[in-house]
Parts: sequence; C-alpha cells; structure tokens
Amino acid sequence: MRIVIIAPGSQGDVQPFLALGKGLVKAGNTVRLVTNQNYEKQVESHGLEFWPIEVNMEDIIRSEKMREVLESGKLLKSMARMGNELRENAILLAKRSLEACREMDIIMAGISGLFTANSIAEKLDLPFIQALNIPFTPTKAFAGALLPKFPRWHGGYRLSHRLTQQIVWQAYRPTDKVVREQVLGLSKSSFFGPFKSDSLKKGLIIYGISPSVFPRPNDWTENIHITGFWSLDPPDQWIPPSELIEFIQNEPIPFYIGFGSMSSKAPEETANLVFQALNKTDQRAVVYSGWGGLSKTELPDNILMVESVPHSWLFPRVRAVIHHGGAGTTAAGLTAGVPAIIVPFHGDQPFWGHIIRKLGVGPNPIPRKKLSVMRLKKAIEEVINDKEMSEHAARLGSEIQTENGIEKAISIVNNIF
Repeated sequence: MRIVIIAPGSQGDVQPFLALGKGLVKAGNTVRLVTNQNYEKQVESHGLEFWPIEVNMEDIIRSEKMREVLESGKLLKSMARMGNELRENAILLAKRSLEACREMDIIMAGISGLFTANSIAEKLDLPFIQALNIPFTPTKAFAGALLPKFPRWHGGYRLSHRLTQQIVWQAYRPTDKVVREQVLGLSKSSFFGPFKSDSLKKGLIIYGISPSVFPRPNDWTENIHITGFWSLDPPDQWIPPSELIEFIQNEPIPFYIGFGSMSSKAPEETANLVFQALNKTDQRAVVYSGWGGLSKTELPDNILMVESVPHSWLFPRVRAVIHHGGAGTTAAGLTAGVPAIIVPFHGDQPFWGHIIRKLGVGPNPIPRKKLSVMRLKKAIEEVINDKEMSEHAARLGSEIQTENGIEKAISIVNNIF
C-alpha cells in the first residue's frame, strides 16, 4: 500500500510517526511523511519518503511571543496563539499535503494534521486513518486530555472530551475555512467541527498508547484500537558519544532533564534553577538543550549537556527523567521503566503529569510557572527515597516492553485494507 502520513509540528508530534512509518515500510508499504523541513535527515534515515513543508518549527517555537505564551501555562491563550501560527502556514501545509496524497492509497494523521488530512481525504475520496498518541475519543473511563481534573459526575468525563475536541477545533476553525475554500474547493465545516462525520466517527482509529497505561474503554466502538506505544529505535548507524557513555557509567546514576520543544523566556535562569536543585540533592544529570533554549556556557562537573540522544537508548540508563510531559517523552520514560518528574507547560502536558502521578511512577507535577529550586529539590528527593515508586516504574516498563505497538498497528491496518 501507498500511505501518506501528515504530521507537522514539534519533535514530539513527528517521532511516533517516524516509528510507525518505519514499521510500515519494513512490512512492504511505501510511506510518505509530510512534515516540517527541519526533519529531513531523521525521516530519510528511517527509510521514509520525505515530503517537506517549508516551515521550520524550531524558529516558531523559539519566537519571543510563543515562549511567553507557552511558559504562562494558560491553555486558551496558548491554543489561540498556536492557531495564529497555524493560519500563517495553513495554505502551504494544505497544498503540499494535497500534492503528497495524489495517487496514494491511504491518508493517516495524528492531532497535528487531523483536520487538514480529513479534508484532503474528503477531496480525493481516500480512506483516512486517525493515528493518535493522545486520548481524543470521548469515554466515561477518564477525563479529556486538556481537562485532566474535570469532575467525574454523571457524564462528566465524556463532556470533558467533547470540550477538549472543541478547544482544539475552535483554535483551528478559521484555518480550516481557508484550507477548505481556498485550497480544496470544499464548503466550510460546521461551527462544531467534523467530529460527527463518518470519516472521523466511524473510520479506523488506532492509538499508539500502551494498554498497560490506558486499558481500552468499554464504551468505545469496534473501529477504535489501542496498540501500545510507537517507539523509535536509534538509526542503525547511530553511535553514542564516548563522553556520554563515560558520564553515565559514573556514580551516582544521573537523571535526565529536558523540556523538549518547550521554550523558556530566560533559558539561563531555567538552567541555573535546575542546576541548583541538583546540587542541593547531590545528583548528576544529562541535560538536553533542545529547542527550549536551555543552555549554560560553563557547566559544573555534575552536568553533561547533549544536543540529541535517542530516548530509547538513554532513558533505560538514567535514574529518572525530568521533562515537560509531552506524549512522546512520557511514553519513552514509561517504556524505559524509570520514574518521571513532569514540569508541564501547556496543552496535554498537565494531563500526562496527572497520569504519571496516578500510575504511581512519579511525584505530583510541577507546572512550569510554579517551578522553583525547592519544589524541584523536593520532587527529586521523593524519587530518590521512594523505592516502591522505582520498583513500580520498572514493573510497568517491563509490561509495556512486551506490547509491540507498531506490529499490532500494522496488523490492524492490513486486516482492514
């Protein structure tokens, strides 16, 4: 089969689709990945066709306005800002995606490409697969990804999912109108969005989420599947730096600290805060600079800063992971079987922080706007001293490692198409 995956966005948005796409290619399919131009090397190193969108997500994330919004932790404000960024690049994304999808068999997308992909599937009369790594289907089993603390009264959890869908949709709705009318020649969607359309409601939905973390809800229909995480192995040619190997082998076992693509208004200040908390607990850490701008010109001996290291290689070798709570990084930490300290910025990140705490594999999340030396110190000490937490994380990781989500996803796709 010839499959197009539309996955614009940050590293966390793209990586699960690199993993799934790599598995689909290995199974004999042709896979074309539509994503931002700065992922060219990663896409091609895993054997996928690269179809670039001439937009660099690093530049967008590092913009002053985006840093300010993300660090504020204000959900609606951050979603509105993301919507503005989407509108600026919407026509380019839609045009490139439409070109990529011609003469292909199946269109696949996650949250970041969901509405564009659905409209193109309608235009070209192609089947559309929702491939998601964030819970987005209404259920009574747990709260919505943008409203993790929504009350569980009668119908409350299902309502939280409907509200989550509407928060995402309303941020994108002006963009959708432009895409459908100016690029695809389609009528605009309804005010409440396409969620009740057959393509989104009755089409195939596969979740790259562990059933050990989220057992499949009983109120989901038969077209919805949970497969297990879609984890990306390092490229065959990747070799860990000798400096990193030597650092990890020394005592005490280091933590990992990284906030992914989340930007900070004052990266040096953030770095100093993190380093102070480590010093007060006599701990060491591998720190990922990343797009978040976390940097330090003169590093103490207990810190090793890295630009990019595959999580699947690094996380099993650290004491715990301290991160922003992105879905991909959370999945990597759970799979590795190590505790996590979540510092959520916005979006679904508080949801994953809530899940980590609920699973008993990490302390209470620390919202970025409330992050302080003492709060981080306390969380680190809790991870160090709570043996039951570490043991539970290890057991859960062992369960997750047996699931093989990519193979299950491929099997489901092959059985239907």
